[in-house]
Amino acid sequence: MQSSKNDVWVGLFVLIGAAAILFLALQSANLLSLNFEKTYHVVGRFDNAGGLKPKAAVRSAGVVVGRVSSIAFDDKTFQANIRLELESRYAFPKDSSLKILTSGLLGDQYIGIEPGGDERSFQDGDVTTQTQSAIVLENLISQFLFSKAAEGADKPDPAK
Repeated sequence: MQSSKNDVWVGLFVLIGAAAILFLALQSANLLSLNFEKTYHVVGRFDNAGGLKPKAAVRSAGVVVGRVSSIAFDDKTFQANIRLELESRYAFPKDSSLKILTSGLLGDQYIGIEPGGDERSFQDGDVTTQTQSAIVLENLISQFLFSKAAEGADKPDPAK
């Protein structure tokens, strides 16, 4: 009888441990966010969303103030509509700008909010076009290579 009681307690302990590990794994991968704060939604229109993913952080001054709730393509404007879910305790001026930034050199992408100076604040459902798209590393490299190739073509050949 004592052995079966111990088996039940060990089994319960193992289940709780497995649930804790699963919870931590989902939290660290941004696949689970337990936030009970009231939120409001703002949509930003970007020319290029880069590698931004839903559930990515929205930061201002390095502090997480919300999450990306969805990313959709608008076939009329040919832009990415990125819907942000911002915590209600953070009010940003209507003329704030949104930028897609990268953590580190090759890290995850997130949205940065640069506050403006307008008296009015974003309201639920507002749309902003004051955005800066993601910087694509391949485009920067190709621009650099093309500019170097153009410089080489402009110089006279010393052998002639």
